[in-house]
Amino acid sequence: MARDRRKKPKHLFYQGRHWFVLVCLVMGTVGLAVRGLYVQVIDNDLLQAEGLERQVRVLKMMPARGKILDRRGHVLAVSTPVDAIWAHPASLREAPADWPRLAHTLGMETADIDRILKRNINKGFVYIKRSLSPALAGQVTALGVPGVYRQREYHRYYPAGRIAGHLLGFTDVDDRGQEGVELAFENHLGGVVGQKRVRRDRRGYTVENLDQISPVHHGRELRLSIDVRIQSAAHQALARTLVEHKAVGGTAMVLDSRTGEILAMVNLPEFNPNDRSTFNTNVMRNRAVTDIFEPGSTVKPFTLSLALQSGIFTPDTTISTSPGVLVLDRHRIRDIHDYGVLTLANVLVKSSNIGTAKIALALNPSQLVATLQSVGFGQLTGVELPGERSGVLQSKERWRLSEHATLSYGYGLSVTALQLARAYMVLANGGVLKPITIRRREELPGGERVLPSDVVGQINQMLEHVVVKGTGQRAGLPSYRVAGKTGTVRKINPEGGYLEGHYRALFAGFAPANEPQFVAVVMIDDPRGEFYYGGHVAAPVFRDIMATALRLYSIPGDIEPEGREVVVTPQSKQSGA
Repeated sequence: MARDRRKKPKHLFYQGRHWFVLVCLVMGTVGLAVRGLYVQVIDNDLLQAEGLERQVRVLKMMPARGKILDRRGHVLAVSTPVDAIWAHPASLREAPADWPRLAHTLGMETADIDRILKRNINKGFVYIKRSLSPALAGQVTALGVPGVYRQREYHRYYPAGRIAGHLLGFTDVDDRGQEGVELAFENHLGGVVGQKRVRRDRRGYTVENLDQISPVHHGRELRLSIDVRIQSAAHQALARTLVEHKAVGGTAMVLDSRTGEILAMVNLPEFNPNDRSTFNTNVMRNRAVTDIFEPGSTVKPFTLSLALQSGIFTPDTTISTSPGVLVLDRHRIRDIHDYGVLTLANVLVKSSNIGTAKIALALNPSQLVATLQSVGFGQLTGVELPGERSGVLQSKERWRLSEHATLSYGYGLSVTALQLARAYMVLANGGVLKPITIRRREELPGGERVLPSDVVGQINQMLEHVVVKGTGQRAGLPSYRVAGKTGTVRKINPEGGYLEGHYRALFAGFAPANEPQFVAVVMIDDPRGEFYYGGHVAAPVFRDIMATALRLYSIPGDIEPEGREVVVTPQSKQSGA
């Protein structure tokens, strides 16, 4: 009985446990309240940072790249809007169930997304895929995948395609210039990226623009001197010739002789800047300004201009070229025929290497170098295109006779096609050297007289005869007087000497001869067909391009009053130097 009285009543036992549980709940509630007060009021930086990281974004405001136009306002390059899909890696990692839908819509594999996230897990921004159409980007954001967003970007489009690829160049995925005009004028075209801070909802839509960190500055428009009509005509004429004569490549260019503006600059083989699958480093450079070659007989007018300036020679001075071979320092100089005795004028018309060499040997070699320098050889043109080379023009204290002689007819120096065109622009301008430009000019530029006008007048008459009855007859036009010079040079062997059976065919000239409007240069690289001389291969390309340019600009014909016509006579395979 005593032991039973010592037992506590059962209801008191349950009541104690009740109070114990109640006290625990109260203490837990108080603890949670205190903790909530602490993290939300006293030490709320962490939660605010987490919230802002998920809702507030700093976005780039991409500038629209400036348009590139030709001289008549036709669009050569324009940036079209595209979208990029990017993600907040930590947020997207938390939604692996959505990856298959995202990958399928983007044309990717789920493993691709996993790999991107693993590489960038500690970053707050990563591109998933770029250069998407706005419609496709809209489909992606409509999926509502956490941490996935879209961003407006721009993609460059070139309406002229491969016709102007070398000249214009291209941009990278960030719309920054990589080659050609795009690279040369990056600061003008590119603009400045802006930044703004926005608030987004859980689906990635911008619900509030908070502030602008820095303004966006769009790129400026650039108007080139190029006439896309002449550019297209040059491309077509050059392409036909490369097929006809089985050549490996070629360059053609046209200048406005009065302003120094480049109206056309074409290289083949080409690439299409709209199709990156055609990109090949071997064909992407602008060879009109980057590649150098020996100009051959196209240099002879400048050698003869020095001869006329010297007072030793006149156009009627006679030079014996027999027997068609001249040996200097064990170096053989040949003509394709034994021309016998030629006047100085006919040395140019027949393109006699021996006659030119004998004339040059009567002159000071340093003066010859100075004359070639005065028309721009061995110097940059300053055309504002990347990769331009100055060529090679040596100046020596002591010249061997063979070096002196070969320099006079275009061997032993190297030039670009643009340098050669500028030199012939000096002849077209009566002896005045003017600056070259790829931008459209509003005013005529000044120039520097480098050759006497009376001497240039005599040389230009000789160049007309080259086209009328000499090696350049295939460059003639029925309604215009044309002045120009052919050239055929052996290709240099990189290991030394020259390549056997490999040539470059050249033609440089201008029209109309009485009042020149256009200068054009054509270079055909390694023609492997039946003919390889400049008169056969390059002169017809010059003719076709020049005919188009004269027609497009409504330049009147300039046949002489006596009604002289250009008659193209049959030529043998061995004519047309």
